[in-house]
Amino acid sequence: MSVWVTGARGFIGSHLVHELAGAGHRVHGIGHGALEEAECTRLGLQSWINGEIEAANLDALAAVHGLPSAVFHLAGGSSVGLAIAHPFEDFSRTVAGTARLLEWLRVHSPQSRLIAASSAAVYGSGHSGPISEQAALTPMSPYGQHKLMMEQLCRSYAMSYGIDSTVVRLFSVYGAGLRKQLLWDVCSRLQGSSHELVLGGTGEEVRDWCDVRDVVRLLAMFAQSPQAEPFRVINGGSGQAMRVSEVASLLAGHWGRVSVRFSGNVRAGDPFSLLADNATLRETGFAWHIPPAQGIADYVRWFRDRARG
Repeated sequence: MSVWVTGARGFIGSHLVHELAGAGHRVHGIGHGALEEAECTRLGLQSWINGEIEAANLDALAAVHGLPSAVFHLAGGSSVGLAIAHPFEDFSRTVAGTARLLEWLRVHSPQSRLIAASSAAVYGSGHSGPISEQAALTPMSPYGQHKLMMEQLCRSYAMSYGIDSTVVRLFSVYGAGLRKQLLWDVCSRLQGSSHELVLGGTGEEVRDWCDVRDVVRLLAMFAQSPQAEPFRVINGGSGQAMRVSEVASLLAGHWGRVSVRFSGNVRAGDPFSLLADNATLRETGFAWHIPPAQGIADYVRWFRDRARG
């Protein structure tokens, strides 16, 4: 198939391109940042447009490569903290960018399937166990609000114009190439030979940790999986709970004897618990392959190799 990936240069996007190209698809990307031809080849991209998700750039892709069978939409805001600091920029990237993409598909390629990456942040706080897709949506931050607005746009265009859309609510995605959030911050500090690690929060916060290699297999699956309705939402989580303190201890263990404690200061916009009820996903037959202990060890290996390089 000919597939397009928005945000193909990002953390998840670059892994997804590699997965799709490895499966034999012709992959074209659009997003922010310059890519040399050698880097496109390494990633598996047949072409790349550095620019906004807007009609002119989408027209240019279609003129050269034809219409896509599927579009993986990963462009948009990717940080709670940045969305809080710059809410309008996050809105423009996540909501306005999605609206422009959907309108282009409606006019030019309504038969294309859309797979959009959303976030568990749409669920907000107050959850103490697995969260189903039918749970109330009460996002705590501009980041979560904008992801919810993106989902609503996808639903609207699916119901009104028949654009087949799958929204995947991703939980805590990590893996090689991630240069922010907990794993990156902890590794960066431990690399400085710190014998004591003080982290924000309580350490009891619960997350559903998903290795990016599994996540991109999941996303790629939806390009061709049967779809009875024009719109569906699926939790992209493993259903396995893990406390932040456990993750920090696993990371610290790779650096030797390091003590870890938590300040108790909780960052604005961070729910206490985000754990997927993945019953809907299990019905598809998808299986998670990489447990957090293995994935975190692989991440530390990547981090050290990057530092040596």
